[in-house]
Amino acid sequence: MSVLFKDIKALLPSEDGGLEIGDCSVFVDGDSIASTRGVPEGMSADTVIDGRGKLLIPGLVNSHTHVYMTMFRNCADDLAFTDWLFGHILPLEDKMTAEDCYWGSLLGYMEMIATGTATSLDMFVFPETAVRAASEAGVRAVLSRGLTGGEDDRAGGARRLREARTEIEKWRGKSGLITYMLGPHAPYTCDPGYLKEAAALADELKLGISIHLAESRDEIRTVRERYGCTPAEYLDRCGILRETTVAAHCVHLTDSDIALLARRGVSVATNPVSNLKLGNGAAPVPKMLKAGINVCLGTDGAASNNTLNMFRELSFLSLIHKGAAEDARTVSAAQALRAATAGGAKALGLGGITGEIKPGLKADLAVLDLEAPWMKPHNNILSSLAYSANGSEVETVMVGGRLLMKNREFLTIDRERVLYEVDKTCRRLGLL
Repeated sequence: MSVLFKDIKALLPSEDGGLEIGDCSVFVDGDSIASTRGVPEGMSADTVIDGRGKLLIPGLVNSHTHVYMTMFRNCADDLAFTDWLFGHILPLEDKMTAEDCYWGSLLGYMEMIATGTATSLDMFVFPETAVRAASEAGVRAVLSRGLTGGEDDRAGGARRLREARTEIEKWRGKSGLITYMLGPHAPYTCDPGYLKEAAALADELKLGISIHLAESRDEIRTVRERYGCTPAEYLDRCGILRETTVAAHCVHLTDSDIALLARRGVSVATNPVSNLKLGNGAAPVPKMLKAGINVCLGTDGAASNNTLNMFRELSFLSLIHKGAAEDARTVSAAQALRAATAGGAKALGLGGITGEIKPGLKADLAVLDLEAPWMKPHNNILSSLAYSANGSEVETVMVGGRLLMKNREFLTIDRERVLYEVDKTCRRLGLL
């Protein structure tokens, strides 16, 4: 299939490494962008999408989420982090079946597609449910099984590692859209021996690592009491910090932690809305950017964020740090957009594959309506993406050259069936 996005404005990489808005006609041939200058000579478009009054952007990259947790949206709010996690979310999670997680994941992918997200890094719980949902939805997904283990759960921890290995070996390479990372959950749920086992498996399978880090002050205290160091130092001792590691949250980092992450080449997935909502604070993103850390952007799960909407996230990313620093120049619109696109692709090991609109990259694209009242006038479209857009402008989404949503109609997911199954599950769990 070939598609021409004709006479459309687009968010493009600039020559200085930044972003700019340009007028172009983007031609997609198969799964890739073939040209930003119209249909190449000797070729033709099967489908032409009129770009007048529209904006084409790279599909957004959600660099840290738990897609299945849409089931827990709005059911454990206004609670302290420890009470939220251990008192409410984990007990609910224990009641879930693999099928529940499958339907919750499809709901999450519907939401992300509807708001322009093409790619996500998902930490999930049940084997094979995440790959099933992502494959059916047609999204680009990096999947990481949540792994916990230690002295009090050696058998369970070993089983989860085995299951992760089995799933990865079964599915790896079968879809160009699905890749894997290993997902040791957090410094407070994995002891040193377990983290070293996970690091060794990542080396063996040549995989990146996805992990939570320095999310709450309770975590800082727990790790300090157990191991006499910061969580970042603890992970480094266990071989977890490396160029292929994505560390989520990183709210409570010392200056030496930031320097350590920069030295190791770790990418940081900041989750501003989740961190604010759970009362954990705001990550030191300006310091991380200054240190040269690749900062990307994630929503976390809908259990804490309540949405998987990356437009809300990138707006908060810029606004919260301007306010905290009392400096309107901190975390610009362009920096926030880069974190939500190319920065995320780099973190997930997809740099040079997706995250930008350039010939040769995969056609992961979203079309936005620029005629929405809150997007007018078009004084600075780049700024409007960070400060005016809310996700409802998204009309059409393509991943790997395949249309997943056109004119706001889902093409790969049965919307009514998903909503029915989600409500049925929530009634069984006592949430409705």
